[in-house]
Amino acid sequence: MASRNAYESILKSLPNRGGGEFGKYYSLPALEDPRIDRLPYSIRILLESAIRNCDEFQVKAKDVEKIIDWENTAPKQVEIPFKPARVLLQDFTGVPAVVDLASMRDAMNKLGSDPNKINPLVPVDLVIDHSVQVDVARSENAVQQNMELEFQRNKERFGFLKWGSNAFHNMLVVPPGSGIVHQVNLEYLGRVVFNSGGLLYPDSVVGTDSHTTMIDGLGVAGWGVGGIEAEAAMLGQPMSMVLPGVVGFKLTGKLKNGVTATDLVLTVTQMLRKHGVVGKFVEFYGEGMGELSLADRATIANMSPEYGATMGFFPVDHVTLQYLKLTGRSEETVSMIESYLRANKMFVDYNEPQTERVYSSYLELQLEDVEPCVSGPKRPHDRVPLKEMKVDWHACLDNRVGFKGFAVPKEAQAKVVDFSFHGTPAKLTHGDVVIAAITSCTNTSNPSVMLGAALVAKKACELGLEVKPWIKTSLAPGSGVVKKYLEKSGLQKYLNHLGFHIVGYGCTTCIGNSGDLDESVASAISENDIVAAAVLSGNRNFEGRVHPLTRANYLASPPLVVAYALAGTVDIDFETEPIGASKDGKDVFFRDIWPSNEEIADIVQSSVLPDMFRQTYEAITKGNPMWNQLTVPSGTLYSWDPTSTYIHDPPYFKDMTMSPPGAHGVKDAFCLLNFGDSITTDHISPAGSIHKDSPAAKYLIDRGVDRRDFNSYGSRRGNDEVMARGTFANIRIVNKFLNGEVGPKTIHVPTGEKLSVFDAAMRYKSDGHDTIILAGAEYGSGSSRDWAAKGPMLLGVKAVIAKSFERIHRSNLVGMGIIPLCFKAGEDADFLGLTGYERYSIDLPSNLHEIRPGQDVVVVTDNGKSFTCTIRFDTEVELAYFDHGGILPT
Repeated sequence: MASRNAYESILKSLPNRGGGEFGKYYSLPALEDPRIDRLPYSIRILLESAIRNCDEFQVKAKDVEKIIDWENTAPKQVEIPFKPARVLLQDFTGVPAVVDLASMRDAMNKLGSDPNKINPLVPVDLVIDHSVQVDVARSENAVQQNMELEFQRNKERFGFLKWGSNAFHNMLVVPPGSGIVHQVNLEYLGRVVFNSGGLLYPDSVVGTDSHTTMIDGLGVAGWGVGGIEAEAAMLGQPMSMVLPGVVGFKLTGKLKNGVTATDLVLTVTQMLRKHGVVGKFVEFYGEGMGELSLADRATIANMSPEYGATMGFFPVDHVTLQYLKLTGRSEETVSMIESYLRANKMFVDYNEPQTERVYSSYLELQLEDVEPCVSGPKRPHDRVPLKEMKVDWHACLDNRVGFKGFAVPKEAQAKVVDFSFHGTPAKLTHGDVVIAAITSCTNTSNPSVMLGAALVAKKACELGLEVKPWIKTSLAPGSGVVKKYLEKSGLQKYLNHLGFHIVGYGCTTCIGNSGDLDESVASAISENDIVAAAVLSGNRNFEGRVHPLTRANYLASPPLVVAYALAGTVDIDFETEPIGASKDGKDVFFRDIWPSNEEIADIVQSSVLPDMFRQTYEAITKGNPMWNQLTVPSGTLYSWDPTSTYIHDPPYFKDMTMSPPGAHGVKDAFCLLNFGDSITTDHISPAGSIHKDSPAAKYLIDRGVDRRDFNSYGSRRGNDEVMARGTFANIRIVNKFLNGEVGPKTIHVPTGEKLSVFDAAMRYKSDGHDTIILAGAEYGSGSSRDWAAKGPMLLGVKAVIAKSFERIHRSNLVGMGIIPLCFKAGEDADFLGLTGYERYSIDLPSNLHEIRPGQDVVVVTDNGKSFTCTIRFDTEVELAYFDHGGILPT
C-alpha cells in the first residue's frame, strides 16, 4: 500500500515577487546533494517526478536514488518508474484510446465492478487535428470545402469523441479545425510548469504521436508512446522505463545567410542517426542556443523520431520565456514559471557561469557549417546537399532498387511522356514534381520558414513565374495563427497565386492524405512507369506514404518546396540552371527569388504578434458551428452500434476473467511474414488511403460503403475489423516470401498459396496455428502507431524475431502480449539460413518468476535448427503485462 511521501521535508514555499507565494514545491537544492548539479536538465525532470510521487508503492526512494546517481546507473540500464504530468492524444489515436476506455467500462460492468472508476487520473488533452484529405487544393475556399468533407466523412468519429469529452472526467477535447496536435501543444496546451492545487511541478507529457517531442523545444519533457501505454498512464499507472543515457549536443556560432531551420534539422538528424541515439535523450546546449528561435528549437525537437532519440531537449532559458509571452501566456504565469525553474535549478541563464554537466556522449555542430539540403528520396535521414541534388538524383535512377535507387534503365531515363491536361498539351518525365506541399507538423510552427516561403512566392510572382497547373500544390498550417501572420504580412496572396492555398489545419500530405492526382497525370505516371516526385515540408517520406504514384519523395524547407514547384522537377542544379523564365523572357535563377535572413527577420518581427495567438486559442474553447451542432448521447456507458464501420467494440476483453492467463511460450508456429531491414509502422499499419482491392475495402463494400467514402485507415482506427484487415496492407511492403514482388501478400506455408496477409493469417488462426514474424534491423521505426501492435495481435502473431526494434514499437508489442525477441549480434535470419518455411517453437517457462528481463531464450525449428535470442521484455513491469496477456487486461 502507498504511504506518505518520504520527501515531505524538502517541500518548500515559492515566494511571489508581487507578495504572497505561488505555491509549494519539492526543492532539489534542499537535498544538498552535489550530484544534482552535474545532472542533465532532462534527467532533473525525471528526478523531480520521482520525488513528488514517491509513495514506496509505485515509486520508491531507491528509484529516486537511482536517478540522482544517474552518472553511474544509466550505463547499467536500470529501470525506473515515471509519472508524466499529463497525457496528450490526437484524434487518430484518441479514438482507439476512448474506444478502449469505453470497452473497459463495459468489461468492468460485466465483471460486476464499478464502471465509473474508469476515468483519467492525470489531465488528458485530446486534440482533434482531423487529418485533412486534400481533395480541394487550388481554391480560395479550400479550407471550408475540405472541412465540410471532413465532417461528412468523420461525423460519427467526431461525435464519439464529443461523447467522450462529456463521459470522462479530466479530459479536454480541442475541436477539429484548430490545428495540428503538436503545434496546439506548443502554442497553447504546454504549461511548462503546473500549479495544481498550490503544488508546483514541471510540465511533462507523453503523447500518442511520436512527434509529441516537438514540445521538448519549449523545455517540457515529452515523447511519444503507443496509445496503449498512454491509456495506462491516463489511469494512473507509472510508466516503466530504462533510465536513459543523455547525448550532449553542443551548438556554436550562427547559421549562414540563406540557410533555414529545416536545413539545420536535416543535418542534425543525419548526425544523430550516425551517432546512434535510439532509446536515449539528446540535450542541446552551448552558446549557439541563443541564435536559435524557439520555433527553430521546436523544429529540431519535432524530428526526434527521425533521428531515433526519445527526446531532443532544449532546457528553458530567456528565449523560452519570450516565446511564452509572444504566444499569449500571461505575465503572472511567465513569472511563476521563471521563479519556480530558477529556484529548482531547471533554468539556464547564459548570462551566468555554467556548471559543467555530465553527458553520456558528446556531439558538436558549428551552425555556420550547415548548408541548404533536402532529404530523400525514401527516408528522412538520407540528406542530400542542395548543390549535389542533380548528381544524386541521376545516381538514384541508376542504382538498384533500394532506399537510394529506382533501377531505371539508361535508355529509359530521358523518356518524355506527352499527355493532355484539361485540353492543354503537357509533358512528364522522371523526376517531375507532381505534388508540392507545405504540410504541417515540423515546419509550420516556424514563422521564419513559413514567411520565407511566402517571400519566395512574392519574388517569383513579381518576375512572372508560374507553377504548372498539374502540380498539386497545398498549404496546411499547423494552427490558425499562421493564416493570421501570412495575411498581416500581405504575402498570402502570392502563395495563392502559385496555387499554395490553405487547405486546412491538420495532417495532410505527410501522412498520405494528398488526395487524388488529376486522372490525366495519374495515367501518364502509371502507364509509362514514370518515377514522379513529391516535395514536402513534412518529416516522413517513406515509400508509399505520401502518395501511391510518387516513388521519389523529398523533405525540404517550405521555401524550397515553393522553389521546386516553380522548377517543376527535382532534376535540376539550382546553382547553374534557371528555375524558369521571367515575363520578359529572361532566365530566372534560384538566387533571384531567395530571400535574405534579414528580409525574413524583418517580416517576422512586424507580422507575428501575441494577439494572434490569444484570438486563435480563445476561439478553440468556443468550438466551431459544425462541432457545436453535433448531437451526442449522454451516459457513461457507450451504446455500441453493431452496423458502424467507424466505431466498434474491440475484442480485447472478450472472455476476460479475473485471474491472469499467465506466461507462455510458442509451439510449432508458422512464419506469417519474412522481412528485411527498416520495416516501418507505415508498412505494418498504413494510415493513408484504403486500396480498392484490399481486404479492408472488401469489408467496407460488403457493408454498403461506397469507394469514395472509404476515408483512410487513420480515420477508421476505432474499428478493429477494418484495422486488422489493414495490417501489413501497405502497397510497398517487401516480404522475402515473394522473391522481389512488392505488395501486401504472403505465402501460406502449408499449401504454398499466395494470399493477402489478412487471409493467410485467418487461415492459420482457423486451423489453430500460431504465427511469428521474422524481421531485420529497426523493425517498427516511424510513427508510434498502436495499431502496428494491435493489428498483429488480432492476426494471431505471437512473437516477432528481429535484429533490432524501434523503442516505442517494441513496448507496444509487449503491451499487446506479443513476445519481442532479438537475434544475437551479427546474426539474422539469412545468417542462420532461415527461409521462413520452418515451424518455430520458443520455450518459455510458464512460471513468470523464472523469466528475467533481457534473458537468453532458445528458438527451435522443426528442421532441427536452433538459435539463441534475447527476450526484449526490458523491465519487471513488462513481464507482468505479459503475464496478464497485455497492458489493457492488466
